[in-house]
Amino acid sequence: MIVGLIGKVVKKDPTHLHINVNGVIYEVFVSLNCSSKVISDEVTVEITEIIREDAHALYGFVDSSEKKLFDTVIKINGIGPKVAMAICSTFTPSSFAQIVSNNDVNMLKRVPGIGPKGASRILVELSGVVIDATQEPENSINLEASLALESLGFKKDIVDRTLKTCSSTTTSELVREALKKLQK
Repeated sequence: MIVGLIGKVVKKDPTHLHINVNGVIYEVFVSLNCSSKVISDEVTVEITEIIREDAHALYGFVDSSEKKLFDTVIKINGIGPKVAMAICSTFTPSSFAQIVSNNDVNMLKRVPGIGPKGASRILVELSGVVIDATQEPENSINLEASLALESLGFKKDIVDRTLKTCSSTTTSELVREALKKLQK
């Protein structure tokens, strides 16, 4: 199993790279976001290797959170590597996490290859899954507080609106402040 490559970029297209690793040239499919981050000849990429009956493909990522997004999305039934790469090309991991948390079907339909039914299915399958592990501390505090308040029976949209008005810096203080506002 190939999990990473370190080598010299021989050819660069918007959707794939040819990387020379000690005399062996690998074709690695990348997202548009990843391709724009490759600015030098020397590159280190994390790899997701997909072996099928008719293909042996390498998908590369400069950013580990983008790789995590790809690996998460590809597990959804009906989503192949091309659509997963289109998602990675259209959104950053943090913006995709925001789309999933907001349950925004219209934004997800902007991805080539995803229609209304596919977008709805993706959002249903990913509800409750944390997409972006490298969230800023403030976002993770809000996420934890939101989950805590939702587990107490409050609706997500009301919780989100209430948390935006709160100013606490720790999860427990944020939950207490939000509870006071929600009980009014």
